[in-house]
Amino acid sequence: MKSLSKQEAQHWLALGLFVLVLIFIGLLVVLPIVNKGMELDEAINSQAFKLQQYQRILAQKDSVINSIEKIKEQQEIQGYFNKQDTDALASADMQEFIKKAILDAGGQLSSTQATPVTNKNGFSRITVRVRMMGNSEVLRAVLYKIETATPLIIIDQIDIRPMHGQQNMITRQLDASNDMNINFQAVSFMRKQPE
Repeated sequence: MKSLSKQEAQHWLALGLFVLVLIFIGLLVVLPIVNKGMELDEAINSQAFKLQQYQRILAQKDSVINSIEKIKEQQEIQGYFNKQDTDALASADMQEFIKKAILDAGGQLSSTQATPVTNKNGFSRITVRVRMMGNSEVLRAVLYKIETATPLIIIDQIDIRPMHGQQNMITRQLDASNDMNINFQAVSFMRKQPE
């Protein structure tokens, strides 16, 4: 085997150092560029996927708008919401309806009081406090009439207390009474009127 001369060894050493420098430069310069290119490619793919999702959503836009319109039409047909022009008219209308329901059932209306209207999510909540007297049959009839009313009226915070009987003049004992003091809140909703 032939040994390398000093000049050939230096030549090979220089060539090896040159290759090492190229690899080092490649690692310092080219590798970050390649990595950045891969990151950008990944970001492009992610954005393309999001774009496709948005395009699918937009393609369904007309269908969703039509569904919303149908729901609004059904709500109007069903008459769940009060259609008065103002909150005050809606409250007065509800008080008159409740008064008639109590009197028709044979009960006695003590008072009705409108509470301040609250607005939330485009709807006005109309609340009326009611105080009445009657027996369980009267209460059942009133609650049925109110709960099946159109526009929709919901009973909230009901309080039922028995009334004390009257004293019998002969026996001096309290006669039992089926009558009750009944307090409740009736709630109705209407779409908030534009100001």
